Amino acid sequence: MVLRKAGRVLACMAVLVSPLTLAAGKCERLVATGSPDAPPYSWQDPNDPKHLIGANVDLLRQVAGELGVKVEVLSAGRRDQALEEVRSGRMDLLLDTPMQVEQLTALDYIHPPLQLNEYLVWTRHDATLAFEGPADLAQYQGSLSERARLTPAFTAFAKAQLKLVPAQNLTQAFQKLVLGQVDYVLAGRYSGMAMAQSLGMSNDLIARGLPVDRPGLYLAVSHNSACNDSWLRGQLAKKLTELPISGASEAVLQRNVERWKAQLQMPTDAPKH
Repeated sequence: MVLRKAGRVLACMAVLVSPLTLAAGKCERLVATGSPDAPPYSWQDPNDPKHLIGANVDLLRQVAGELGVKVEVLSAGRRDQALEEVRSGRMDLLLDTPMQVEQLTALDYIHPPLQLNEYLVWTRHDATLAFEGPADLAQYQGSLSERARLTPAFTAFAKAQLKLVPAQNLTQAFQKLVLGQVDYVLAGRYSGMAMAQSLGMSNDLIARGLPVDRPGLYLAVSHNSACNDSWLRGQLAKKLTELPISGASEAVLQRNVERWKAQLQMPTDAPKH
C-alpha cells in the first residue's frame, strides 16, 4: 500500500515537473522591441507611445501565448536604440530585424523569418519603363526611403549599379515619383500598397514584376537574455515554421495593412513612413 501511494506521488511529481513545465517556468515573461517606423510589421502605437503594434507584434503575441509565455512589446526609440537594448540584455528580443552577420556575436536569429518583406518596383501607371529584372533599372533614376532595409547582396548591387535618390520616407519617395522627378521607387509590397491608397495615388502608381529583393524579418534573442535557452529557441522555431502553413501570417499582415491605412487617414495621428 505504501509503495503504491509513493508511486502515485512520484507519478504526479513527474507530470508537474515535466520538461515543458520546467522550460516554461524558467522564462514566464519576455520583453520585446523593434522598429518604431516599419509598418505594417511594427510601428509605435499612436494611442500608447510606450508600446509597439503591427503584424510582427501580433504574431509574436500569438506564438508566445501558445508557449504559455507572456510578452510585452515596448518602444525603445529608434532602430539603433532598440538593437542596443536587446544586445545589452535589458530587453529579451527583437521582433523585426534583418539578418546581420556582425550581430551574430550578440543575437541568436530564429529561423525561419517571421516575415519576408518583398520589395517591388513602383512606377507611374503611364510609365514606359522597360523592366524584366533588376539590371534593367540601371538606365533609370529611382528613389528609396532611407528607412528601407534591403539584403546586403541587393544593397551592394544597388550601390554599384543603380541610380537611387534617397528620400526621408516613403511618402516623399512616392511624391517624387508622381511629380516625375524619378522613374521608379523601390518599396515593400504592403507598405507601398497602403501608402499609395492613403495618399490617393492608387490610380497613379503600380507595382511591376516580381520582387527585386525579399529580406527576411527575424525574431532575434539576445545572448544576454536570461530567457535565452535551447527550449525557447527550439519552440519559437517550431511555431514560426507552422505559421505560414496555418495561413495566420497572411491574415495578420492584411489586418495590419488596414490598421495602418486607417491611421494614415487620421492627420493628427498619422505616422510618416
